[in-house]
Amino acid sequence: MTQWDDRPVRWGILATGGIAHAFAQDLALQPGCEVVAVGSRSQASADAFGDEFGVPHRHASYQALVGDPDVDVVYVATPHPGHHGAALLAINAGKAVLVEKPFAMDAAQARDDRRRARASVVGGPSTI
Repeated sequence: MTQWDDRPVRWGILATGGIAHAFAQDLALQPGCEVVAVGSRSQASADAFGDEFGVPHRHASYQALVGDPDVDVVYVATPHPGHHGAALLAINAGKAVLVEKPFAMDAAQARDDRRRARASVVGGPSTI
């Protein structure tokens, strides 16, 4: 039994651009999932996105989003150059993370994301 067996998986969306809108629309069609938070670089953008999709928690920073205790998984929807940093924010906050493609700008960033994600898993890299 996992921690999510008795409740929906609670998603936070990091950024509010076009792909974030498409993701929120599609996630609404999935049973067992709900968008509970959004993070943006501005409160106005987070509030507009939250109003459009009925998102209860609206954060004016990415750091505040990944720190939200009601978020289980963070979807990173920043422009491509921001994927690496945003993924690391989520990983360092102990969140599961899904990054749109490309998830890194180069092989070094991809290796860094993988290394840090593996290190954050209970039991460390040998459990993956």
